[in-house]
Amino acid sequence: MSDEIRLTEATSLRAYAHPLRLRLIGLLRAEGPMTATQAAARLGDTVPNCSFHLRQLAKYGLAERAPGADGRERPWRATAQYTSWDDDSADPAVRAAADQLGATIVTDYARRAQEYLANRAGEPPEWRRAAGLGDALAHVTADELRELTEQIDALMSRYDDRLTDPARRPAGSRPVQIIRMAVPRD
Repeated sequence: MSDEIRLTEATSLRAYAHPLRLRLIGLLRAEGPMTATQAAARLGDTVPNCSFHLRQLAKYGLAERAPGADGRERPWRATAQYTSWDDDSADPAVRAAADQLGATIVTDYARRAQEYLANRAGEPPEWRRAAGLGDALAHVTADELRELTEQIDALMSRYDDRLTDPARRPAGSRPVQIIRMAVPRD
């Protein structure tokens, strides 16, 4: 698996901007190769639907058949750990598709936060204290915001080896999604 795949065309951005496809790629990245049947069970969806969307992800280079798949067990894997794209393309179709993808991602972030809040009472106290929601307001220039984002990404990259190598995960660790949104305010 490579580190990153970059989407540059409106068609690939629109293809990725499907809630189930985003969840499928997230699942393959977090848990490794799996069949459409396994993915459907984990996501609470149907096998034919997951199979269709995995094939669509493969069409745009986001997923592929895992090596060593036999005729019956046909697992899929993500082709990259991260997906990136330009939000400021000169092409209006690409910008519109990037906006559509962004809206789908924000909706998914809200769903995940709501699921956490609905289940928070069942979390151990140390996890309830460590997790949560928050925000900060900063008055920065565009260059400073870009630098801040790069610093946050560099800080998070310290944990990248744990994504693909379970042996590097400390005892008691859990997957936690850190959501970064930097949006200008009026």
